[in-house]
Amino acid sequence: MINSIGQIHITVTDFDKAVEFYRDTLGLTFVFDVPAQQMAFFDVNGVRLYLGAAESPEFSSHPLLYFAVDDIEQEYARLAEAGVELLGQPHVINRTESTELRMAFFRDSEGHPLAIMQDRPV
Repeated sequence: MINSIGQIHITVTDFDKAVEFYRDTLGLTFVFDVPAQQMAFFDVNGVRLYLGAAESPEFSSHPLLYFAVDDIEQEYARLAEAGVELLGQPHVINRTESTELRMAFFRDSEGHPLAIMQDRPV
């Protein structure tokens, strides 16, 4: 029975630049790497994120990850200051009686689209 996501793979071509982006720019927790195979692993609140080359074309990944943040405007400003390519301002995706879902999109060092998101009380 499946009970959680254990690992997500992101295909990268410039391994060192990608590791630097996810570790230093996004601030993800670096766990370990396998330099001879250009594999790097990060912890994202219990989910392992794996950066590396695809073993073959059918394993090339194009994920769209949504990173949860506590303050979307603050994180958006931090990413902008770090020179990250932003794809638009934080904006409301959905409102309920009690919460508001806000998102903002950006690109990683490989050009993959990513997002930050925040559910906050209204």
